[in-house]
Amino acid sequence: MTESGGVLSRWWAHRSTPRIMDAAFAVGLFGVVGLPSVAVTLSQGAGTIPTTVGVLAGLTMPVALAWRRTNPVASSVTVYAAALAHVLAGQQLVFADNLIFVALFSVTVYGPLWARRTALGSAIFGCFLQAAMLTYRSDPAGLNSLVAGGTIFTLLSALVLTTWAIALVRRSRVELVERLAERAARLEVERDQQAQIATAAERTRIAREMHDIVAHSLSVVIAQADGGRYAAAADPTAATHALTTISETGRAALADMRRILGVLRSDDSDDGDLAPQPADADLEELVAHVRDAGLKVALVRMGTARALPPGAGLTVYRIAQEALTNILRHAGPAAQATVLVQWTPTHLVLQIDDDGRGAAATSDGTGHGLLGMRERATMLGGTLTAGPRAGGGYRIRAEIPLPGASATFSFPPRPEDTPA
Repeated sequence: MTESGGVLSRWWAHRSTPRIMDAAFAVGLFGVVGLPSVAVTLSQGAGTIPTTVGVLAGLTMPVALAWRRTNPVASSVTVYAAALAHVLAGQQLVFADNLIFVALFSVTVYGPLWARRTALGSAIFGCFLQAAMLTYRSDPAGLNSLVAGGTIFTLLSALVLTTWAIALVRRSRVELVERLAERAARLEVERDQQAQIATAAERTRIAREMHDIVAHSLSVVIAQADGGRYAAAADPTAATHALTTISETGRAALADMRRILGVLRSDDSDDGDLAPQPADADLEELVAHVRDAGLKVALVRMGTARALPPGAGLTVYRIAQEALTNILRHAGPAAQATVLVQWTPTHLVLQIDDDGRGAAATSDGTGHGLLGMRERATMLGGTLTAGPRAGGGYRIRAEIPLPGASATFSFPPRPEDTPA
């Protein structure tokens, strides 16, 4: 069954259950109350019109309660109107008049505020009407009749008020259950939305990781392939070294891809094939790898290293990897680069400079690499700036807050950053 089919079936079950139960309840009342009421009315022989109206009232009142929950206002109005009709027709009481209490209970529990107040007032008025008619028929001027009428009114009113009070307690219970059901449905919707948001965030993270791995590895492969092609004729050893680097880079990228795809395929966190993610401590290995690809790059560390927030080490590594990849692709031949890792009291500064083409460098037109670097820094509360350097070259500078830093810290511009 499809999801929409399951929702439709649940809705139909929710809607049909009260109807079926109320219909069965009405059938039971028709047999227990309606038919005896008709029999008693016919046996009294009060006259053609009163008897006819009393019989119709005895048949109509239990049938009307078949809609006591789905349409409580119409159901109670029908019961009250049938009772009033047989009283005005001259049939004082019928056995089915007991269903007035059921109608009052139903409209109080399931009806709106104005309907339950109107039903209560109408029931009290009916008690007064019955007491007055009994008093008038027996002895209008007698004291005993007045006392009897007052007693009847008091007893009937007490029954009405008791029924109304019990209905209010029941209504509060129904409203509580409805609120809990609504809250559960809302929580289910919010849970689904959170799952969708988490899925989208995870897809973005995986796409970012795959972009960093593939872009870096392919850039190294392309650089080595181009260099080896030109060096093959003059220096076979250089060509062999280039091919070796291409092979090692391809295998490393393939291993990283398999590791990511393995996480996607399996939720088993104890998988022994999962290697730890790279961190800032692996920058030396990254720089050496890029240096083997033909880029002259130096790594400079300043300050005292401290513990980083979760994920910050991977962010530093990926930003440096993407920046060096861009230098390989866009800086041009004979470019040189410097990777600076500086620890300050409040921030970790990662700065990658090169002396390549700078503003004249061509772009691939996607901008995913720079966007991914900026997103990584922003997720940790940091900042990232990128742009041509004054005098040539390009600079990428990221500032990552360290634990304990309470304010955003910005470094003053260096003399070489100020345009002449």
